[in-house]
Amino acid sequence: MPAPDHPRLTVLSGPSGVGKSTVARYVVDHAPAVWVSVSATTRPRRPGERDGVDYWFVSPAEFDRMVRADELLEHAEFSGNRYGTPRGPVLERLAARIPVLLEIELQGARQVRRAVPDALLVFLAPPSWDELVRRLGDRGTEPASVIERRLETARVELAAQAEFDAVIVNDDVELAGARLVTLMV
Repeated sequence: MPAPDHPRLTVLSGPSGVGKSTVARYVVDHAPAVWVSVSATTRPRRPGERDGVDYWFVSPAEFDRMVRADELLEHAEFSGNRYGTPRGPVLERLAARIPVLLEIELQGARQVRRAVPDALLVFLAPPSWDELVRRLGDRGTEPASVIERRLETARVELAAQAEFDAVIVNDDVELAGARLVTLMV
């Protein structure tokens, strides 16, 4: 796929536990020209997470207000929580010719495809189903019932790989991150 003549929006998506955040951190560390968007969410903050850095943590009422005001490029519900990408910062970066990376779920990726047809959609896949199950369990941040719901959702997400422009298997974070950077720049 030839590189675009202008910076574009790249979407990184894949099942929970596949390593999207870790690969996005690789991009931050190895491609400083790329801006990684910070999503808004209604989910509770996990230990060590910082508002405005990991997510914008907002109340359900504030999230509803953002949706009504058309302030989100995309938004979706996942595992009982809502997530969305603030539109303004993304459009500002793209207008300034800065490549943008969104790390979002399948529902949001589909919305971005409709809203920004020339966006590059990249699916991050686990090396195997068993590895995905292990990664989700090793997090230790969620009860078994939540992990099971995430695995049910992962089956649907894995079946949607063909909707994406590229698929990267995350069998090694550095290799997966380098592949993503190569696609973006």
